[in-house]
Amino acid sequence: MVKPELVEPSSNMPTWEAFMAPTLRVLHDGIVRTRREIRPLVASESGLSEAQKAVTLSSGQPTFENRIGWGLSFLTNVGALERPSRGNYVITDAGRYLLQRFPKGFVERDVNLLGKDPSSPIRPYISTVTTKATVGDPAVDDEVLTPIEQVQSGVTRIHEKVANELLQRLQEKDPGFFEQAVVKLLLAMGYGGANGSGSATQLSNDGGIDGVIDQDILGLSRVYIQAKRYANGNSVGRPDVQGFVGALHGRADSGVFITTSHFSQGARDYVASSPTRIVLIDGKRLAELMIKFNVGIQVSETYTIVELDEDFFS
Repeated sequence: MVKPELVEPSSNMPTWEAFMAPTLRVLHDGIVRTRREIRPLVASESGLSEAQKAVTLSSGQPTFENRIGWGLSFLTNVGALERPSRGNYVITDAGRYLLQRFPKGFVERDVNLLGKDPSSPIRPYISTVTTKATVGDPAVDDEVLTPIEQVQSGVTRIHEKVANELLQRLQEKDPGFFEQAVVKLLLAMGYGGANGSGSATQLSNDGGIDGVIDQDILGLSRVYIQAKRYANGNSVGRPDVQGFVGALHGRADSGVFITTSHFSQGARDYVASSPTRIVLIDGKRLAELMIKFNVGIQVSETYTIVELDEDFFS
């Protein structure tokens, strides 16, 4: 039975520490294996489901592979594993000693205590991670996550905070400002083309069209925009979307409807059955896109994540 502290409560995913004992069991036969060979063997030894193996970090790397990697690094640092050559690992007597001491699994603090015992074959490990993220309330204990996951978790919390601030500021501005903002966003996303342009429109007979983007220099291909600056509690309903579709009749067969709030189920059902292609962007998605394409935000800090250059030592 897996120790409770070796499982992440929110996702039932084994923590990076939980993969250390299975890694040692996989390598217990003394065969030298590559990191690529070790990962699926450890996943199988750990009993990971297909759903767990499908969980990824924001970078796209499978979470279990990242956590196994951190376990390999830690075990190597304390002498439980050796690297006879680049990317290859083999168990040591210290690794077998760990398995004997903790057959049901162990965590970092267990190993650190052994590292302080002069009679133990485990080498001391000194962590260089001395601070914890302080933005917002973390969803899980930082000890559950690898350092890269901690960084990405912190970035996610910062983005959530900025996204809320973006929507609040957009809701405070006048409708004209919001219309200009969504045009700038779509241009930043590349919908203006190489020589295209875009602008908000306040024509008296615009029929609910708040912005137009010309995707070519002659304006032969256009993107029509409807923008609703609503408070969080007010949803965009079916009549609003129907009005936009009516405004597009005879002009285009598609358009983009953007709001700072959300769309009612009736509005979404109407769009799903409408022959006119309408893309709905609610407040949450709007804020995500503004952050992704640097509209209304600025980069305040940039961090570089480093790893050992094995070529340097080969």
